[in-house]
This record gives sequence, structure tokens and C-alpha cells, in this order.
Amino acid sequence: MGLGFASGTKQRQERVRQGAEMIGIEDYEAKDALGLAELVARGETTPDRLLDIALAQVARHNPAINAVIALNEADARRQIDRGLPRGPFTGVPMLIKDMNAHVMGWPLTNGSRLYEGYVCDHDSTLIERYRRAGFVLFGRTTSPEFGLTSTTESVPHGITRNPFDLSRTSGGSSGGASAAVAAGIIPLAHASDGGGSIRIPAACCGLFGLKPSRGRVTMAPDAGEGWGSMSTVHAVSRSVRDSAALLDVTSQLAPGDPYAAPAPARPLLYEIGAPVGRLRIALCLGGVNPTTLAPPALEAIDLMRRVLADLGHEVIEVAALPIDGSTLASAQQSIIAANVARAVDLRRQATGRDDVPVEPVTGFLAEGGRGLSATAYLDCIAAIHLVGRQMAAFLDDGRFDLLLTPLLPDSPPEIGVLSLSPADVGAYVAAIRRYTSFTGLQNMTGQPAMAIPAGLDATGLPRAVQFAARLGDEALLIRLAAQIEKAAPWGDLRPSFKA
Repeated sequence: MGLGFASGTKQRQERVRQGAEMIGIEDYEAKDALGLAELVARGETTPDRLLDIALAQVARHNPAINAVIALNEADARRQIDRGLPRGPFTGVPMLIKDMNAHVMGWPLTNGSRLYEGYVCDHDSTLIERYRRAGFVLFGRTTSPEFGLTSTTESVPHGITRNPFDLSRTSGGSSGGASAAVAAGIIPLAHASDGGGSIRIPAACCGLFGLKPSRGRVTMAPDAGEGWGSMSTVHAVSRSVRDSAALLDVTSQLAPGDPYAAPAPARPLLYEIGAPVGRLRIALCLGGVNPTTLAPPALEAIDLMRRVLADLGHEVIEVAALPIDGSTLASAQQSIIAANVARAVDLRRQATGRDDVPVEPVTGFLAEGGRGLSATAYLDCIAAIHLVGRQMAAFLDDGRFDLLLTPLLPDSPPEIGVLSLSPADVGAYVAAIRRYTSFTGLQNMTGQPAMAIPAGLDATGLPRAVQFAARLGDEALLIRLAAQIEKAAPWGDLRPSFKA
């Protein structure tokens, strides 16, 4: 049901004129998405005015950060003119990651030259749900080729830079989303996570990033799962409540989904401000891959330990998790490689273009995936299923409620360190294993996990920590995140490039 906004150019100009008197850029940047929707609902601004500001912010900041690769203002205006559905985010501008999400009539490249000229002929189910929630979709954010790395650099779309330091990455593969939110273009953005691609960009840019449980958000109608069930979809945001409310409107099971996460007891938005109780939280400083922690990572953990103690929670350090890190690292790479090989080959078959190149790391993974036998692939699936049961037992034996770990082993890396077109592929493999050492585990287990900002390091770059919960227990993560957000707010973490 529409909100009853009048359609047509003259009426829109009048709405824009009225909206311009109601809200400015500073007001816009101070609000989260739910806050902007509340202004629209009260008649204090209009969807057109919010879109005007978002587009102005793109023009202002995108030349420096390269977070947005495509705009479709005409489509966005048509959405408004048709009348927006009543929902929790009515009138709020939204950017969609250039990775797998189909938007009718929009290009989709997946960060790859293989998809040049591809235009979507339907909406993904998730996009349909965004529309029903009232979002105004107006453009796409950058992603590396096939989402394969923890930076956002690609041959077709160039380098996306961190608003806090333009020589650093904004993370990946949802680095366009994180840079756009950190720069104040929009307050939350669509993102996806196959090995840390929501949490790492959030950590790099001082944002909240929740990776949902396996099976929480549908990939209908185009896929049942991503990367052997390791990939999932959600968002990066400034506020915890935006993330909770968004998951409430996107997490319903779709017909034909192969599996689903346990249903929450109530809407996750209700968990904001709900009692948390006294939690026993396991702290582990060891990741899937042996990794030396630099001062920013240790400082983030120390800060979070103090915050948790002040909130009455108990943190118990454990020497190691019950996992075989080397086996898991190999299984993760092999599963991704097999999926990359299939994606590349299917696209080449569809276009008949074997001459279109992929980036060196993509080619390396595809070659390895083609050489993987079916039984070897099933061994890898068995390995991640086993670690899912091992971590479930770790949290279910009554000792711990949550797991706390570092998120990045160091400050956000410089541009080029994690590029898919490196001088040395072996150096890339070592670097990517280091920077995903703490995030890939939850993709293999299916557990929900979140990035929580933990101030700035000595050079002014964001720090963060990670919490993980039992499969299906996003509610506990949201309750704790809201409690930490109130006790140690991160909303004032703003990039210095915004003079």
C-alpha cells in the first residue's frame, strides 16, 4: 500500500522544495535509517529529499573513495512516484552490492569483466523484501571479482578506499558498502559475507556488521546456498537497531530454500534495550591460521574486556578452540575454489567468450577447483560440518554464552596487499589467510557473528572485535551489541577526510 505521495514532475518538485526546508546534510548524517524513516512518517521530510541528499553525498565523496559504481536516479524517482509501501524503512535510500543481488533492469557485474553487459531480468527475493520495507534503491556499491578477497579492488571498477585513510582498504568484499556508510552517503547498506565480507569491512570503517546464521537470509530464486553454505547476506550499518530491524524484514524462509536457521522467539528489534543478564564470554586470541596480533588488535581486545567488565560480564580466556585450523583452512579454500571454477565456467558457457580474462587469483582458484575431485570436495564439506558440531558443543556445554576474538590481526591493510591481481599469488594466499584468520570460522560453522567497533588506533584507523553466538542466536548478539553501543558509543567515529 502506498503512502499517497503525489506522482508527476511538478508534484515531485514541490515535494523536494518542501523537503529542502525540512532536513539538511548534517541532520541526515546524524540519523540512522530508522530515524530517517521516522522523519518521513512524521512529514518532516520526503523520500525525494532524502534521495537528493544521498545523491549529493555520492557526488561529494565518491570521487575520493570510489564506493558507488552505478546510479539509477530515474528508477529511484519512479519508485517514489508509484507510492512507497508502508514499512520500517519507508523513504530511506539504499545501495545494493554488486554481487549476486538481482535488481530488475540494473547491470550486475560481480566485479568481473565476464559480466560486462549483463542486465538483470528479475528482482532477487531479498530485493523484493527491501522494496516492501520501503527502501528507495538507487545504485550499486563496489565488490572485488566474485567477492574473493578482503579488499575491494577490481580491474573493471578500480580501487575503493577507506574514508579514514585513502591509502588503506575499506575491507572486502563489501568494501563499497562500508565506505559508503562510513562516508555518510547512506546509514546502512546491503552486504554479503562468505569469509568475513561483512565483518571485515565493518571493522575497517568503524561500523556495526552482523553476519547472520546459515540459512537466515534467503538467496532465492537464483541459488540455494553460496560457497557450500558458507556465504550469507545482510548489511553494514551505523546503528545496531538498523541491523536488527533489517533482519526482521528479510529473514523469512522462501519456498524451496534447502534449509533455514532456527526462528527467533520475537522480532530482533525487540532485543534492543532488553536485559542481557550476566554473560560468561570465552576469549580466544588464536585464529584458524597461526597469526601474530599487532598492537591495534590487542588494544581493541583490552578495551572490550574493560567495557564488558563494567557491564558485569565475565571474560574467560581460553588457550585454543576445539578445531583443526590447518584442515579447515584447506577445506575453506577448496570449497571456494570449486565454486569459483563453476561460476567462471558457467559464465563463459553463457557468453561463448573464452577470451575474456579473469584476475590472476580468480584464475588460480578456478584452476584448483577444476582439479578437485568430487570425493575431495565432499571431504571438505564434511570438515566444515564437523567443526560446526565442535563449536556447537563448545558453546553448549554450559561454560560459555558467547565467543570473543580479535577481528583483524592488525590495522586495515594498505591498498594492494589483498588485491586479486598481485605480483605474487603465493604472497596473496598468505596475506588473505592472515586477515581472515578470525572470521572464516563462523562461515564454516554457520554461527552468527558480529563486528563491534572498539575505537581508533594510534594512527586514527578503526579497531574492532568479534563476537560469535550459537547457531540461530542473533538475539543474544543484538542484545549485547545494543548494550555495548550505549556504554561505549561508536557513532562519533567519523572519517577525517570529511572536512
